[in-house]
Amino acid sequence: MANKTNPGNFFEDFSLGQVLVHATPRTVSEGDISLYTALYGSRFALQSADTVAQSLGYPGAPLDDLLAFHMVFGKTVGDISLNAIANLGYADGRFHAPVYPGDTLRTTSEIIGLKENSKGTSGVVYVRSTGINQHGEIVIDYVRWVMVRKRDPQSPAPDTVIPQLPDCVALENLIVPSELDVSQYDITDAGGVHLWQDYTLGERIDHVDGFTIEEAEHMLATRLYQNTAKVHFNQHIQKDSPMTRRLVYGGHIMSLARSLSFNGLANAQWVAAINAGRHVAPSFAGDTIYAWSEILDVLELPGRPDIGALRLRTIATKDQPCGEFPDKNDAGDYHASVVLDLDYTVLIPRRM
Repeated sequence: MANKTNPGNFFEDFSLGQVLVHATPRTVSEGDISLYTALYGSRFALQSADTVAQSLGYPGAPLDDLLAFHMVFGKTVGDISLNAIANLGYADGRFHAPVYPGDTLRTTSEIIGLKENSKGTSGVVYVRSTGINQHGEIVIDYVRWVMVRKRDPQSPAPDTVIPQLPDCVALENLIVPSELDVSQYDITDAGGVHLWQDYTLGERIDHVDGFTIEEAEHMLATRLYQNTAKVHFNQHIQKDSPMTRRLVYGGHIMSLARSLSFNGLANAQWVAAINAGRHVAPSFAGDTIYAWSEILDVLELPGRPDIGALRLRTIATKDQPCGEFPDKNDAGDYHASVVLDLDYTVLIPRRM
């Protein structure tokens, strides 16, 4: 009889141009939002209160942008990264439309690049994933690349194709929600007085606070997104790995860093793009995560004198407060505490 269980795809199972339609559409609920808030403590007002959202032109509070991202990402794991060694990076990610409780999300992915590693035991898979809602509207699309084990090291290597990816999402490709109206924006509700004009190129912000990761929390988070990667759950297997422990899902660190950024960027309530990202080092239960951000660019949005964009680089560290902005040294090596380097673009109201 044929094996009825899914071993996941190995590197040699992928082919350029292959399209994968991922299983298990997910209808998101108020409960998902409450659990996300409990896990990360996010305080951005738009996603916290229907009244605030309605004052900005929305029918109600949308999901946190990264919660929507994780839901879309989680669908892909069983087909893309069940046999992954490491998720290596992100690029060219855009948030197209808000996601609301009651929306149903599904994901498809296209293989856009392949490169076997020199040892022949694994390879890098480049994939563009697209999340759509029940109306067929794109809500998120992004590229990531992941190192995946080979089933058979003797299997032939594919032709190397590395996609050309932009350094960042171009200004003209940023999407401002069509319903967004900040004419009634209330900085008291938002919890911060600093608007677009108050940020300068090269400015660095220490977000001050820290969150300690608990074992149960990071596993709950990964289950919330239906991410099936064994490295996050199965201690019986992980005890024999080089790490010896369950790894925290990298997206968990992204959400912690985003939540921490509220202290200093409270009015940056919309994530418009993920330009680039790297999980520099693994995180584990017991680590305390801190974060700081650098303003990489201050962008005027054509035709929108009421709202601008900031390109941010947020660095997350473990067990290292960020008052001295731990980063790379002159040789380009990261400080030992750095676990995440994320380049993304946010929208923020302008002072009129």
